Amino acid sequence: MSLKEHLYELRNRLALAILFILLGGIFGFIWFQTDFGRIPSLGDLLLNPYCALPATARFEATPGVCQLMQTKPFEAFMVQFKVGVATGAVLTSPLWLYQIWAFITPGLYAKERRFALTFVGLGSLLFAAGAVLAYFVVPQGLAVLVSFGGDQFFTSLQASEYISFVLVMLVIFGISFELPLLVVMLNRVGILPYANLKRWRRGMIFGLFVFAAVATPGTDPISMLALAAAMTLLLELAVQVSRMHDRKKARLAAADGLAGLGDDETSSVDPIAPPVEPTRAGIDDVT
Repeated sequence: MSLKEHLYELRNRLALAILFILLGGIFGFIWFQTDFGRIPSLGDLLLNPYCALPATARFEATPGVCQLMQTKPFEAFMVQFKVGVATGAVLTSPLWLYQIWAFITPGLYAKERRFALTFVGLGSLLFAAGAVLAYFVVPQGLAVLVSFGGDQFFTSLQASEYISFVLVMLVIFGISFELPLLVVMLNRVGILPYANLKRWRRGMIFGLFVFAAVATPGTDPISMLALAAAMTLLLELAVQVSRMHDRKKARLAAADGLAGLGDDETSSVDPIAPPVEPTRAGIDDVT
């Protein structure tokens, strides 16, 4: 393709990706207040962590009904719109990610395509696992946060701030769970060998706890410890995977006679035999 044709294809791919996200956003906007059989509405799912607080700790405009507070005329609409678009982007991610993949894949070798597919697949699973963990951690974190002050305070959360808090928690946990995948990929390409990981392990674990303390928006100990502990376990798993990979790589190098060679050293190569001249017996110049 020419440069112009590449730009046209990029435009078409991006247009399709945006269209898929918008269609998913419409579905998410409807799902916010609609139950689909046994699947509760998206609004109920997001409200569950707040409603898990004791009734004595929450302000209820209607006794027995758990609700968020709206302080602006269009706050509920904007919250529903924002959650709908975010949900649509997640649900339609295979469709719009495929558009990006279809644009870049012609320039990749077969090995690079498999590598990228593995990266995207495992990355999606890790992000989902982190988001699920965050969803179960949020109620405990909220319980700790609202417990300060004792009986002198009651909790009435503003809708936009609460939804933003939950979404940020889901995103932070999801992105943080990508750490082991990043470590393994850097090890595979030779940038981060197991020897360095083993030497830096303690410092990396300390850094994970510092990151968890800074990244969690609620600053409650439950969320920080849950994120730090999960990331530490995933880091240790990545270190062990890197150890097995480097062992296998060392065995292959030893089998090829390349063990112990530095990056700037040359390996011994068998001398190339000179070409054998064809036999010309019984053949004169004319023949």
